[in-house]
Order: sequence, then structure tokens, then C-alpha cells
Amino acid sequence: MNCKAYWKISLGLLVGLLLFTGCTKFTDLEPGTHKQIHGERYSAVVERESVEVSLGVDAVQPSKEYLLGPNDVLYVNVKGHPELSSPGIFIGGSNKVSGSRVDGNGKVHLPLAGSVAVGGMTIGQATEHIQEIVRTYLKDPWVVVEMSEYRSKPLYLLGQFNAPGTYYMDRSYSLMEGLALGNGLKDIANLRSARIIRNGKTIPVDIYRLLQEGDQSQNTWLTANDVIFVPDDKNQNVFVFGAVKKAGPIVMPNGRLSLAQALSSADLNEGSARPTHVRIIRSLSPTRGELLVIDLNKILNGDALPFPLVEGDVLYVPRNGLGSWNLAIQEILPSLQAISSLLQPFVQVKVLTRD
Repeated sequence: MNCKAYWKISLGLLVGLLLFTGCTKFTDLEPGTHKQIHGERYSAVVERESVEVSLGVDAVQPSKEYLLGPNDVLYVNVKGHPELSSPGIFIGGSNKVSGSRVDGNGKVHLPLAGSVAVGGMTIGQATEHIQEIVRTYLKDPWVVVEMSEYRSKPLYLLGQFNAPGTYYMDRSYSLMEGLALGNGLKDIANLRSARIIRNGKTIPVDIYRLLQEGDQSQNTWLTANDVIFVPDDKNQNVFVFGAVKKAGPIVMPNGRLSLAQALSSADLNEGSARPTHVRIIRSLSPTRGELLVIDLNKILNGDALPFPLVEGDVLYVPRNGLGSWNLAIQEILPSLQAISSLLQPFVQVKVLTRD
């Protein structure tokens, strides 16, 4: 290694150490010291475990035919008998359509026939069922049932879509088809942090791999009330917990922050911290991540290069006892639940939805 390279390494170490002098003691290097610290031998990583989460049951294809549900509007026409047919109703204020709304119990209310259960049926099944009921009043009725409004299966597109909003599925939609409803994404969209939220939980789907790499294994089926959220790339944070005085999110200026800088900002508790086993939960995508254990002392003593963090890293500084990953996650779980909306999808899937 030439002198210029040594100088760059020494300068980098000096900057990292100066940022951390207020919270941890370490042995100063002798003036003029040069140490070769490149390669795995000089890495601060003590343990590294790759984790991948599969799609599981979320990849199951739904029913091929549309099943009726609450808020759908049906037009029921009994030929030659308008008194048995659907009346006109108002949708969204002044927009009048002909039809009968399916209520929260899955029933439509028809003149004379009264409440008729159609929830969970296809259009064909509903037609046969209503026709059978109308036979009470007519000898040989001709009944036609059509959809006036699809309203029971909303899909919510939030964040950096060109056309965000609520859309209603009129059939089974794949993730790609659902994304297309939003008329494309803005330039500031952060696809690596994009996620699908179903029943209040993030499901393991990698929208980045689907759109940027064409990975069709990520093209899962959507269900009613799914939320597709695509954040922007402006606010980037890491999160520090454990033996620190200022637990919580730490801002990454210009998207860059080292381990030593983050712990300096969080004010490491020297009396109880175990810096030789700093644990990091790292998101590589919504379905892939890493569990890392870092020896901070190796960095501070000049035996390893500064360890760069990435957006969404969750840091846990253990106290005097080392403990296991399960104990670490158990300790920080309440804190993560409190800021769940800020966390990367992988952390939400791997940690917050643990069985």
C-alpha cells in the first residue's frame, strides 16, 4: 500500500474516532502509526446471518369469479314488472344510478321481495336465487342481475403514485395490475421501502424486484382492503436501542452514517454497554435481510474500518450480559411496535409479525 493510501485510511480513522470521543474510551494510536486493515480479517463483523422470507399463503390465487359483497350495487330487472325491479339510488352525492346496494349483512332490498341475501355469491348465483324468490309473485319470471357499481373490494394506493387514491377491483388483480391503477410512480419513489399492508400487517413482497428486475415470483395476488404504500426517498433514518441514553431514530445526513456516528448521536451508556456485540437488523428488501453482530471496539482501536450503516438499520447495544437474538428482539419489540410505520418492510415482517 502506498503512502497516499495509508494517509487516506489514517485520516478516515481519525475522523471516525473524533466523532465518538465523547461516549467511549479507547487507546490512542501512536502518532505516525500505519495499520493495514483491509479484508475480512479486519472486518468488525463478528456474525452475519442472511434471512429470507417467502410469500407463503399470500401467493394463493383468489376466486376467478367476482363474489358480491357489502356496498356493491346491483341492478335487478324483472322483465315487465318494474315494481319488482331495482329503484334508482344516489352514489357519491348527486350521481344517480339504477340499482340496489348490498348492505353490511350481504343483503339487497328489493320492492315486494324484501331483503335477499346475495353476499358471497357470483352474479349467476345471485340471479338464480333472486329469480327463485320472485316466483312467489310471478309464475315464470325473467330476472336479469347486472353490476351497477363495484364497491366491496377497495384497493388503496398511497404515497408516491401519480394518481394515488382508492380504487375498486372488479375482478382478481395481481400486484402489477394494482400498481398500474396509480398511473405510474414519481421520481422520488423509494421502491426498496415500498410495501403491501394487509389486515394491519406488512406482507413479504418485494415491489423493487418485481418492477426493476422483473421477478414474477413477487407478483402476488391482491385482496380487498390491501394498502400499497410507496414512500419517498427524502427522510432516511436508522434506529438505536439498548444501552443508550437517546433511544429512537437517528437521521442519516445525505443518506450516510457510520456505526460510531450513530452511537455517538444516541449517547452510548458507557457504564452498561457491551460494544463488542452491537446487533444490527438490516433490511436488504421487504423479503431479504441480515442479522449482524459488530465489534465496535475493533473500529475504535483501529483494527477495522468504520462500519457504514444503511437506511432502516435497527441497532441494539446489549447491556453487560450478551444475551441472544431472541432476548434482544424481545427487549426492543415494544419500542419497534411504537414506531412500526417508520420501519423497513423486512423488519415489520420478520420482527413485528413473529409467531
